[in-house]
Amino acid sequence: MKIEIPEVKKLVFEMRFPVRWGDMDAMGHVNNTVYFRYLETARIEWMVSVGCNPDPRGQGPVIVNAFCNFYKQLEYPADVLLKLYVSDPGRTTFETWGTMERVDQPGVVCAAGGATTIWVDFPQQKAAPLPDWMRALVTAE
Repeated sequence: MKIEIPEVKKLVFEMRFPVRWGDMDAMGHVNNTVYFRYLETARIEWMVSVGCNPDPRGQGPVIVNAFCNFYKQLEYPADVLLKLYVSDPGRTTFETWGTMERVDQPGVVCAAGGATTIWVDFPQQKAAPLPDWMRALVTAE
């Protein structure tokens, strides 16, 4: 199944990082599981940068699904630019999307993925409404 990133979305974060030798698999390219780590790292870095520090005694984000489409192999050595987008806030959820390209090949998307994020009351283990401050951050202009 291929899931497309929507046209209506909001760019909220960019990060650059090197492909590490250990990110590759026996086939000589970045292992598919590592792309999910790249996406996770960008989501966490963005959330921390906006003051979203999950507290197990309070509320915060949880990923309920994730996907990644692979278009072109990433290999060592390379520097990756990951662009993180958000869209589609609901009562308790929003979508995150990420594109990955080599810094030396701007505009050539090697992989793109996303995840549905649900806001959770951790002690109750139940979905909770998105706080107004988070809704404002994830609403596309």
